[in-house]
Amino acid sequence: MLLKSSTFKWSGIIVAVILMLLLMCASVIFGYTDTSWKTAVDTYTNYNGSNEQIIIQTVRVPRALIAAAVGSSLAIAGTLMQTLTKNPLASPGIFGINAGAGFAVVAAVTLFKVTDLQTFNGLAFLGAAVAAFCVYGVGSFGREGLTPMKLTLAGAAIAAMFSSFTQGLLVINEAALEQVLFWLAGSVQGRKLETLSAVLPYIGIGWVGAILIAGKLNILSMGEDVAKGLGLHTGIVKITIGILVILLAGGAVAVAGPIGFVGIVIPHITRTIVGIDHRWVIPLSGILGAVLLLAADIAARYLLMPSEVPVGVMTAIIGTPFFIYIARRGFNGK
Repeated sequence: MLLKSSTFKWSGIIVAVILMLLLMCASVIFGYTDTSWKTAVDTYTNYNGSNEQIIIQTVRVPRALIAAAVGSSLAIAGTLMQTLTKNPLASPGIFGINAGAGFAVVAAVTLFKVTDLQTFNGLAFLGAAVAAFCVYGVGSFGREGLTPMKLTLAGAAIAAMFSSFTQGLLVINEAALEQVLFWLAGSVQGRKLETLSAVLPYIGIGWVGAILIAGKLNILSMGEDVAKGLGLHTGIVKITIGILVILLAGGAVAVAGPIGFVGIVIPHITRTIVGIDHRWVIPLSGILGAVLLLAADIAARYLLMPSEVPVGVMTAIIGTPFFIYIARRGFNGK
């Protein structure tokens, strides 16, 4: 039975990897500019400088890589947050972390005219960290301490607060509105490979760190008392999870803006495939997160062609019904 279970899980991961690679190839080929598989191959084997090859090399390939990296980061961050809070609705978007990172970047653009990419990255991480600490602090008030419901309410409040601050800054400085509006909707369109390279070390640490603590997450998910009884330093593990979430969510927002619902949808889908063992859940969540964002980005190109819908709108269309379903099912239905 164990062998069959492991075989099934490996099969799920292999199928997910193949699907991710196919969608990355489709992301390179399909779009407003007509290209083909042969053109894509010739771009790297027989480059002639044609318009199609330039688009593939400078636009489509970076876009596919960024969508995969951002989707993977958001999905793993959502998995970590759901385990830490024991809340099936936890995700960087719902808990205000995306909103905090977005506010920090908008504040830099509108108030200080910042345009440097490295500064954007640092501010996104700072905003994500501030939002995370605010949610934790607000959710910890009261006699009952930290509960899933209080965390959800605190996250909604902090997200609304930072979103209001962001809108207020844009009203004050209308010149900056056009510069950041598409970014605020969440998009991988027009992003350069250098943008991903700047945050790749941070989200890479997040990926590796999440995999390394997967066994400890299994123990933590048994409950605080049981985990302590088994010798787990729960405080250190929780701090580590918080740092990893900030790295993953902050890096994703720095590249693509605040994209929601990926961190909610993917962990639940993953657990239906491989169960609750985080040694399987985390890597498969990363792969399926990339699959979801790649698929959403491809669909976004065709919905209102020749214009494009921000991929954050597409993930909201996909994720909102799922969010309602999870909320109606209740926290005990996880």
